[in-house]
Amino acid sequence: MSPIATMVALLVVLSIYSGGVSNAPLLMIFVLTAMVAVISLRGMKFTERVAIFSQGAGSRDLLLMVWIFMLAGAFAASAREMGAADATVNLTLQFLPARFALAGLFIAACLTSLCMGTSVGTIIALMPIATGVAEHTQMSVPLVVAAVVGGAFFGDNLSFISDTTIVSTQSQGCRLSDKFRFNLRMALPIAVIVCVMYLLLGSSFTAQTAEQNAAWWKVLPYLAVIICAAAGVNVLIVLTIGNILTCVTGLLDGSFDLMTWIQSTLQGVMGMSELILISMMAGGIFAVISYNGGLDYIMNSITRHVQSRRGAELSICALVAFANICTANNTVAILSVGSMARRIAEQFDIDPRRSASLLDTTSCAVQGLLPYGAQLLMASGLAGISALSIVPYLYYPMLLALVVLITILLRKNQQPVVSNQ
Repeated sequence: MSPIATMVALLVVLSIYSGGVSNAPLLMIFVLTAMVAVISLRGMKFTERVAIFSQGAGSRDLLLMVWIFMLAGAFAASAREMGAADATVNLTLQFLPARFALAGLFIAACLTSLCMGTSVGTIIALMPIATGVAEHTQMSVPLVVAAVVGGAFFGDNLSFISDTTIVSTQSQGCRLSDKFRFNLRMALPIAVIVCVMYLLLGSSFTAQTAEQNAAWWKVLPYLAVIICAAAGVNVLIVLTIGNILTCVTGLLDGSFDLMTWIQSTLQGVMGMSELILISMMAGGIFAVISYNGGLDYIMNSITRHVQSRRGAELSICALVAFANICTANNTVAILSVGSMARRIAEQFDIDPRRSASLLDTTSCAVQGLLPYGAQLLMASGLAGISALSIVPYLYYPMLLALVVLITILLRKNQQPVVSNQ
């Protein structure tokens, strides 16, 4: 377990001393942890150790994420070059006063993610607008970015077409609609509280005067991305369409020539290089941990001494939280522990809807706070800031985790349950 311990320790130190605008320190942490991970493998040749690490670093899911990072970086950079971001923000601020912008972005992210069923897609669609609003209103960029990320996880947790919703309900044997009602009781009040917080935080901000004759046609690439994503189109196709529309619109508008567009897209791709390397390092590290049996050991340790329904619910949350920390993917985390969570739920007479809700809600809360998770890496890359700088402002995931814990600790009738085994 030394690799994960090393990584957590370094992350804590970095979070205390670093408030930077780059993910380079985070990359260094993962490089150092990767070295510890490879060294920790015993009884095999060095080339075999590297092969195990490389297999995790080059997994299919990770390489898919690399494509998303590249296309998102290209789209964001070329759209900025064309002036699409400024045009979109100007149109937004003509209809939405600056004091409501922060809460408005959170609500937009909640609704978009609820329709799309994906937090990553929501962040890709809204982050350029969010960073533009931050520039025009002088708001803290990490605060505005966190509002979008938090809203993105609202829909990720509740949407009927979200991977986490489908996997959690299937693994626990309950209906989507039943689990939705269980989740909504926790998620909706938290979303309302966070929205009020954003209204209060944004009340003192004013915007620079928006252009009354904003070039509305420059908004078309962003609009197309949001509409296609909400319609359920594959994210790679969505980003490809966005890049093509940015190129065509910019050329017809005269915002840039073909060579300038190519240069801007290449700069956007290069700007994602740190995030790509962090993702690959994380994949390799956790492949080594899994090969060493570290994940199985922790899971068995968590469930060994459970003796009550409250303890059973806490163990379900702890299982999926630890799996999420190790895999940096909430869907994979639920898949990893779903069968074990179902056995615990059946043994301690926990409603399947409740266990599915605990799995999904806990995994979304943990994923929303991971600086090396795809969502925060994507958001930080598009905003040009450090992923760690966003974490202190992630009010929605923090409150979601807190409420889950409170609902477990305040549960009634927590007498120990005698196992039938």
